Amino acid sequence: MTTPRSDAILARLGQLHPKVIDLSLGRITRLLDKLGNPHLNLPPVIHLAGTNGKGSTLAYLRAIYEAAGLRVHTSTSPHLVRFHERIRLAGELISEDMLCDLLEEVEAINDGEQITFFEITQAAAFLAYSRVPADVVLLETGLGGRVDASNVIDKPALTVITPISLDHQGFLGDTIAKIAFEKAGIMKPGVPCVLAPQSIEAFDTLARHAGDIGSPLITNFAVTAEREDGFTLRITEEEFDLPLPALPGRHQFINAATAIIAARKAGIPNIAGPDLATISRGITQASWPARLQRLTKGPLCDAMPDKCDLVLDGGHNIAAAEVIADWLSRQSQGDTVVIMGMLDNRDAAAFLKPLAPHVTAFAGVPIPGEHQAHLPTTLRDAAISSGISPAFSCEGFEAALKPLLSACPTPKRVLILGSLYLAGLVLDNHA
Repeated sequence: MTTPRSDAILARLGQLHPKVIDLSLGRITRLLDKLGNPHLNLPPVIHLAGTNGKGSTLAYLRAIYEAAGLRVHTSTSPHLVRFHERIRLAGELISEDMLCDLLEEVEAINDGEQITFFEITQAAAFLAYSRVPADVVLLETGLGGRVDASNVIDKPALTVITPISLDHQGFLGDTIAKIAFEKAGIMKPGVPCVLAPQSIEAFDTLARHAGDIGSPLITNFAVTAEREDGFTLRITEEEFDLPLPALPGRHQFINAATAIIAARKAGIPNIAGPDLATISRGITQASWPARLQRLTKGPLCDAMPDKCDLVLDGGHNIAAAEVIADWLSRQSQGDTVVIMGMLDNRDAAAFLKPLAPHVTAFAGVPIPGEHQAHLPTTLRDAAISSGISPAFSCEGFEAALKPLLSACPTPKRVLILGSLYLAGLVLDNHA
């Protein structure tokens, strides 16, 4: 298979800064100025931040707007299989030719200056969004918010902050309040902010910052009923019955609700606010891979026992583990076995603790090509310390199936989790 030209360009761009993550706005502001400030010539922007759920919320929001007939640009990260997933132009993934042209353009104008990979590729994305007509840009932060490279939009149409929990503490702070302060940085004076349900500590920080800068908070919505066929959304004194969101898990009711409020409140030209039929169509058509995704083809699917589901999730923090555990608690009876790979900056034992009551057997695996990953033996030991037994250390997916199926010959589901990087490797062979 021929290697895409964009891979070589992206590899070069990854060498322009000695650190993978170095949060700052100075470098991207400098480059955007050299590029003619394309970020100032965009369709209306909805800027999203949060620890969990921002990708799913963006997926619902895109689906609602596209159901309404709008042309939607999206900016997301990280990608799972191909970098092109990060830049969607008017509903379509960016083409290889356009991506290469944009990357080479920003590379030449940057002229070897230090800049992180995320910053220079975000600049290329802004350039793309400024050149292709659309009705709205859905812009997801990369890490944090306040000094994230996406936070150069002075006057978005709306900001959205999804639930905040502990994650990336080495960069954002070691408390919920510190992390919430970083996320709150996307708020702008006079620009409404849709706030998903938060812990008290997060809400207090976000509300205080909103008050300090004059950003009106939109919090007057709640999911008041959850059913097998849908949910009820209350907005102030009105209630609306809505169908089941496309993505599995109770947490998706909140993500879908947050997207619905955002779609109604953003004030996007040419759309006063999607009607109930459009909203319903959108949330049932949304797609966001590696979120409790049932895989149906590929070598691992072929190796599954009869009537056994293969499910993939890229969740990697404690809040993600809790929603996966909740989902497992609501599934039909039957054993669940887990295959997990995880980066070594994550607390594997803490992640596994809420999952332990629902897991029959466990196998830790490496993440191929990722040197900053927990060893399979470390993951095995974390599983045992969390109360999961038997637990094994294995050198890959296929190797993991043998001891798992020996310990549990007829599982109801095999769940692969722990890392978006690992999820991407699985999807590359199973999509």
